[in-house]
Amino acid sequence: MAVQHTMAERLEHLNEERARVEAGGGEARIAKQHDKGKMTARERIDNFVDPGSFIETGAFRRNRTTAFGMDKADMPADGVVTGHASVMGRPVYLASQDFTVVGGSAGETHNIKVTETMDNALTNGAPFIFINDSGGARVQEGIDSLSGYGKVFFANVKLSGVVPQISIIAGPCAGGAVYSPALTDFIIQTRKAHMFITGPDVIKQVTGEEVTQDALGGADAHQQISGVTDFVTDNDEQALLVAQKILSFMPQNNAEEPPVLFPDDDVSLNTKLREIVPVEGNKGYDVRDVIAQIVDHQDFLEVKAGYAPNIVTGFGRIVGHSVGFIANNPKAMSGVLDINASDKAARFIRICDAYNIPVINLVDVPGFLPGVAQEHGGIIRHGAKMLFAYSAATVPKITVVLRKAYGGSYLAMCSKELGADKVFAWPSAEIAVMGADGAAAVVFRKEINSAEDPAAKRVEVVEAYRERFATPFASAAHGYVDDIIDPADTRRQIAVALALSANKRTQRPPKKHGVFPV
Repeated sequence: MAVQHTMAERLEHLNEERARVEAGGGEARIAKQHDKGKMTARERIDNFVDPGSFIETGAFRRNRTTAFGMDKADMPADGVVTGHASVMGRPVYLASQDFTVVGGSAGETHNIKVTETMDNALTNGAPFIFINDSGGARVQEGIDSLSGYGKVFFANVKLSGVVPQISIIAGPCAGGAVYSPALTDFIIQTRKAHMFITGPDVIKQVTGEEVTQDALGGADAHQQISGVTDFVTDNDEQALLVAQKILSFMPQNNAEEPPVLFPDDDVSLNTKLREIVPVEGNKGYDVRDVIAQIVDHQDFLEVKAGYAPNIVTGFGRIVGHSVGFIANNPKAMSGVLDINASDKAARFIRICDAYNIPVINLVDVPGFLPGVAQEHGGIIRHGAKMLFAYSAATVPKITVVLRKAYGGSYLAMCSKELGADKVFAWPSAEIAVMGADGAAAVVFRKEINSAEDPAAKRVEVVEAYRERFATPFASAAHGYVDDIIDPADTRRQIAVALALSANKRTQRPPKKHGVFPV
């Protein structure tokens, strides 16, 4: 290569080198990526960030490995594009793996670029987005590649709860690489992508089980069965839109408040809320219909929609302010709390608390799911996660009891005792140790058994119990409920409570951290 003597020659050389890096693995490999229905690493960034805002860092970094011919390998940007940009005018940091460059394999330099970008996100208090599309560790680099993964995991934990972290799984993500997404706040997986510790071939060799990639680590498997994935999309474009939507609800970091966007100031009576929830406790409904009538513009972003459908979690806005919803859903399993629902809710509470997002709890819960499988599966420790998460959360917590609120599950849905700032109840609420039928059978067993007509006596005592105990007025009389409200007034009551608690301050005992019941 000739020596460049003038600035013009040097700039020409710079532009040639930059074009070479930006070409990634070349036209043939880019075409192959497109044939799979996938964007390239740079196309994903361009479609995600504000136009013209991306500034790349580390474009000319190279690996230092010389073994196995790696000194002669051409790996532009070492297979990962890193840098910073803006999304909706707010700064973000990004890393996007380039599958056209040695399959996006992660070596030492690759991982160092990622961790340096994460450290910059932490230092400057901005979200970090990692777009995963990689064949895995770069085997030729041996322990250096493995060490790089460890650095990424350590950085994930440093960022956790300080700046939002979003992982997009847009291609293969296997082996140790899966643990970085698992340490982030949200995982978005496309239907083109797969995620697993060990693939189908290894599983067949070791255990004899035969399974397809989709059944093992596809988007539906992780959304519906494992609960690893928070959002599933059909393609890259949708995944990027979901990531943008998540960021719209989040602050830049834990020292800031979420942005106030698109406020709907109408908090007038909404009579539709009087019609959604049946008074009869044995009739189901979809609690998302209730949420839609409470949030601004009926705009609700559900998180983990396909997992543990008996509880609903997600983001909405009240008069422009971000809020998180946790709601029992009687449409699925009568809205009971089980192991999976407890885990789902507890994690979401922790995310909201970390990023200063108030939590709205809509309660219609008949209890914890009974059964040997649940007990042996650890429902005690899993249910305790909700108690811990609510009790530890210092953000505003507002609870609305729609209908059933029985026993320990009532407490687990953020009762007054677990730190709820405001507890409202609809007139249809039944707040008690257990349902009237079960309670009457315990309390009035002798009277029922000795009656001339046990069936009639049972009906009589059940109704008597319901009138005395299974009513919001009993709880309101003892101060466990702040007010009994017209369902149509729910949105206004929540908006007022949020405004009053906007400057909430909570003092807790000094400690390193609590011991979460995992």
